[in-house]
Amino acid sequence: MTRSHPHPHSHPSRRALLGGAALTAFAVATGAGAGTANAATGTKTANTRGDGGGTWPTEFPLPNGFLPEGIAIGRKPYAYMGSRANGALYRRDLRTGEGGILFAGGTGLIAVGLKLDHDGLLYVAGNTGVARTHDSRTGEVVATHQLTEPTGHFINDVTLLGDRAWFTDSRAAALYGVPRGRAGTVRTLPLTGDWVQLPDVNNANGIVGTPDGRALIVVKSNPGELYNVNLKTGHATKITLVGATSVVNGDGLYRIGRTLYVVQNRLNLISVFHLDSKATTATLTGTITDPRFDVPTTAARFGNRLYLVNARFTSPQTPETTFTGVAVPI
Repeated sequence: MTRSHPHPHSHPSRRALLGGAALTAFAVATGAGAGTANAATGTKTANTRGDGGGTWPTEFPLPNGFLPEGIAIGRKPYAYMGSRANGALYRRDLRTGEGGILFAGGTGLIAVGLKLDHDGLLYVAGNTGVARTHDSRTGEVVATHQLTEPTGHFINDVTLLGDRAWFTDSRAAALYGVPRGRAGTVRTLPLTGDWVQLPDVNNANGIVGTPDGRALIVVKSNPGELYNVNLKTGHATKITLVGATSVVNGDGLYRIGRTLYVVQNRLNLISVFHLDSKATTATLTGTITDPRFDVPTTAARFGNRLYLVNARFTSPQTPETTFTGVAVPI
């Protein structure tokens, strides 16, 4: 893994992890190596160990044709991964690399962004206007929410904040708040203010809460911008980037304190930003790359690692296409 640090006095790195699920029958690679530094370039090649379980797998194969994108991890060392192919869900033990099918999916189903709640409910963005809630222990569908019409929308990612799970729509200027739990009414939050919806491209994508929990941060994949969205009004304020011109191809977001990780999928890059106290300015403090990245999408954390799945958007998306997930230390 290669890190670059454009600012010599960037804030200390925090502990994070991103995880994915794999079938028990698949072998697990556990690549790790000694860290080295290049003083001339300022880049650092770090090892891929160091989450407190030093021998935990750092790379794992996924089922052929799975088409992974979303990943979620809770307080325990288990990761959940969704399939764009048929909405299937896999659960993986981060300690051993063992895993298996949790939900078989079905015709017409899709699973992209995922978030796991403390009560064991797993929130799934379903692309075609749908959000689902699953029991993370059994895989059972607890609830299905039709957020929009089936066509002309792309329910893409989700985060948990307050009493709702908030979903982005890459093809419409709105967020959708699904009550956390098993009952309640969905809230539609139109995006206003600085937000300008662009036609025929993916707009809103990854989403996280601000450090103070009063607003949402949304990445606009095209042209590559971050926005601070008021939860009450939907007013979106464009976040000023310092040290970066854009976050083009921005996909998943992950935040620890005031450190924001932006996964830029087709660039095979994670950009690391420090947020100001109001989350209206984001200063680039470093980047993370890894030769194992092959269009990584979303991120989740456990210990001091980020685990990512490689969506491989630039490769053939067939039943025979191979997929992997990787872990990188932060």
